[in-house]
Amino acid sequence: MILKRLRGMEDLTGENQKKHQHIIQIAREISQLFCFQEISTPLLESTHVFARTLGEHSDIVHKEMFTFQDRNSNSITLRPEGTAGVVRHFITEKQKQNLPLRFFYHGPMFRYERPQKGRLRQFHSIGMELLGEESSRGDLECLSLAWLFLKKLNVQDQVKLEINSIGDLETRTAHQTALLEYLKPLRKKLSENSQRRLQMNPLRILDSKEDQDQEIIKNAPKIKSFLNKSSLSFFEEVTQGLNDLNIPWVENDSLVRGLDYYSHTVFEFKALSENMGTQNTVLAGGRYDSLVEILAGGDQRVHSAGWAAGIERLSFLLKYTGPKLKLIALIPLGEEGEKQALHLAWKLRQAGLCVFHPKPGQLSKKMKKASQLEASYAVIFGPEEIQTKQVSIKNMETGKQERIAMDQLLSFLQKNTKQLC
Repeated sequence: MILKRLRGMEDLTGENQKKHQHIIQIAREISQLFCFQEISTPLLESTHVFARTLGEHSDIVHKEMFTFQDRNSNSITLRPEGTAGVVRHFITEKQKQNLPLRFFYHGPMFRYERPQKGRLRQFHSIGMELLGEESSRGDLECLSLAWLFLKKLNVQDQVKLEINSIGDLETRTAHQTALLEYLKPLRKKLSENSQRRLQMNPLRILDSKEDQDQEIIKNAPKIKSFLNKSSLSFFEEVTQGLNDLNIPWVENDSLVRGLDYYSHTVFEFKALSENMGTQNTVLAGGRYDSLVEILAGGDQRVHSAGWAAGIERLSFLLKYTGPKLKLIALIPLGEEGEKQALHLAWKLRQAGLCVFHPKPGQLSKKMKKASQLEASYAVIFGPEEIQTKQVSIKNMETGKQERIAMDQLLSFLQKNTKQLC
């Protein structure tokens, strides 16, 4: 049997791992500025948590979820997104009396779809959820948080913010009626997926990337034409707020969400580079006033807004390589040197220094390895140095080598490397 990774699952190592951790750390720091608290929800949830929130007839529920039965014949699902788990937590922990609440999360998500650039079967997301904010201020906080996050990552010049309003229920009902009237005579010209969506959720057709659908969508009724007075006012508050904060944006009147719980503001930060193809949305979100009500049932409306970003997609934009590790290479000579190196490495590591101790061998091979690892200093000691309680220390960048007392080594390294690991 040949061992290999499952399709659409990737190992994270090296620079990719560094980028992932950097993105998460920046998200954590920025979320704290807005008083968001970090939450980790389970990878596994009852299937109905996602079926109800994502829509019983959605592509995600029907085709893309990793769903199976446990030993008690309960249907469970690996989470395909993060919002549903946060909302389930809010409901099960009975936190309504604590509103408003702000949550930040990160972690792996799972969708069974054809792997492609920026889209894996196991992918990683970060997300922000603001529960219990009815006014446009909630939308602006989420949008400004997203912008500051992208700016801190230094990718703000590589993306553009597209924003639209899908209004309230009255707006969406009127728009859907007009959309159906327009699309039904053109049904046979639509892609197979869009023909199915025409019956289940016609708004999702507007998200189609198929060329044949794109031609038809261009002339479809725009939701903006159906916005009522209150919806227009809400959207103007959001866009004026963005202007006041000097956050650049463009209106995209084709941008929609096909799920019933979304309302008013929807937005996407899209990469300007064509290298990402159609998978160019790196961060997306909006207002979801009905999600708690749909999942909990009854009259439990909680006005909310939030967004999620794909870490893999953000990584494509990121030039970050991480701080250079200040590595110390111990180069012991002889059997006694190897014994001393074990204790010396322990002492230095406890003090917070990064230490590499190569396997026994020739001096030239050890120094070559230290050079390959880009060590800052090589600490060389053999029988003579041990006898005199000294070490030779070589600056690997300049080549300068000097002898210092063994008991001064730690203070020397702390002073000259400055950055600990």
